[in-house]
Amino acid sequence: MKTFSKVGACLIAFSVVVVIVYQDIALNSISRSAKSSTVGNKEESCLSRSQLVLYRKSSPHKPSSYLITKLRRYEELHKRCGPHTKSYNRSIKQLVSGQIDNSTDCRYVVWVAFCGLGNRILSITSAFLYALLTNRVLLINQEQDMGGLFCEPFPDTSWILPEDFLFKSEINSFEQNYNYSYGYMLKSNIINYSTELLPSYMFLYLSHDYDHHDKLFFCDQDQALLSKVPWLIMKSNVYFLPSLFLISSFEQELSKLFPDKETVFHHLGRYLFQPSNLVWRLITQYYQDYLAKAEKRIGIQIRVFDAETSPFEYVMDQILACTQTEKLLPEVDTEKTIAAQSENQTSKAVLITSLFPGYFEKLKNMYGEHPTKTGETVAVYQPSHEEEQQSYNNSHNIQAWVEMNLLSFSDELVTSAWSTFGYVAQGLGGMRPWILYKINQTKPDPLCGQGMSMEPCYHAPPVYDCKAKTTVDTATLVPHVRHCEDIRWGIKLFNSSS
Repeated sequence: MKTFSKVGACLIAFSVVVVIVYQDIALNSISRSAKSSTVGNKEESCLSRSQLVLYRKSSPHKPSSYLITKLRRYEELHKRCGPHTKSYNRSIKQLVSGQIDNSTDCRYVVWVAFCGLGNRILSITSAFLYALLTNRVLLINQEQDMGGLFCEPFPDTSWILPEDFLFKSEINSFEQNYNYSYGYMLKSNIINYSTELLPSYMFLYLSHDYDHHDKLFFCDQDQALLSKVPWLIMKSNVYFLPSLFLISSFEQELSKLFPDKETVFHHLGRYLFQPSNLVWRLITQYYQDYLAKAEKRIGIQIRVFDAETSPFEYVMDQILACTQTEKLLPEVDTEKTIAAQSENQTSKAVLITSLFPGYFEKLKNMYGEHPTKTGETVAVYQPSHEEEQQSYNNSHNIQAWVEMNLLSFSDELVTSAWSTFGYVAQGLGGMRPWILYKINQTKPDPLCGQGMSMEPCYHAPPVYDCKAKTTVDTATLVPHVRHCEDIRWGIKLFNSSS
């Protein structure tokens, strides 16, 4: 199995409808219209919760009634066990003592931030599904760089780990070989499957560079052991969610929650991540100023991981060939020129999201100077070009979240292979995007292809059969988990019939 460097795995793509009034059953049945404060700003309402249906296309993918019921029950649990409740305070005493007792029935999984915003959103979603399956409360260790991005997802409570949490000062320095790391404790024979006296907390290292003992998290025997530990502190930067579908003890529950396997992030992402009022104002202002008048919106998310192996000219040729061959954008007549183009007559608006301005400038000049062969008018826009990724900068993350949402409003979407930024946009929008396959010094053949599932890819899956205790290709174990379209060793969820 191929491995990633930490730098490579933490790189995310820095990227980003006809407005109709409708009732989006999927969104409104999963998300409440109840008042909810925003993370960081603590505002009393969440405008995007009710207004997103005016911008994002109605989802044809409806959540199961079982999922809706499960989420309502989770909300009750979170309200009862959330920060500073009586149950939470009792659980903290148990954490301080280091010993497990039966004074509270509340158990927790604490998510620790790592890498860029796309990685974070995907790993939070994975942690939330794990909490849902194990009757735990999810708390996120929010750093300043994530402040003001999201509304609180659960009514009348918070999912933010309190500042006075016992391990708050050291939680970010948690690494793989920490004394209370589950994998390290197994590897060092500190615990085994028959251990009775377990600690009140353990760390889970589920990042791209985890080792064999860390990956045993995905085995039923290990889940049985972990179920006895009240506090699990999880550090992850990957969408490990597909591997939860390989744990046999979760199989029946997951089938009831998600009969449509490729909608897991689509439903949970829309449920968990509502833009804060600050972010929502930026989104709607840009949309109204540049995108609202177009008959059709095309999102193109461009992420270049290595400029030396993916030269600008190669990537630009790939974008043009893909969008024109697939009839997403019209060809231009280079023999003719046009004097000016009225924004009021725009047939298509193209939203470019990239760290660099070159792709935008090339497309803007092409469609601004030459008429199209179809007679359509095309306007090209790019909200930002920050040159380099700044994953730990709050203003950068706000802009990234704005652009992810703008991309999710597209009628057609083109994304870059390996990009977690693109995964988030396609999942929120409920789209199977056209994927620009990775260029590695030579142009790929084909240059692009439409995704067969709108689910994100798990870039670093385990390759271990827990029952047989041997190496295995986990994409061969069940029909709805297969290899990704854009990264051959990754796995993702598909509908069995697709």
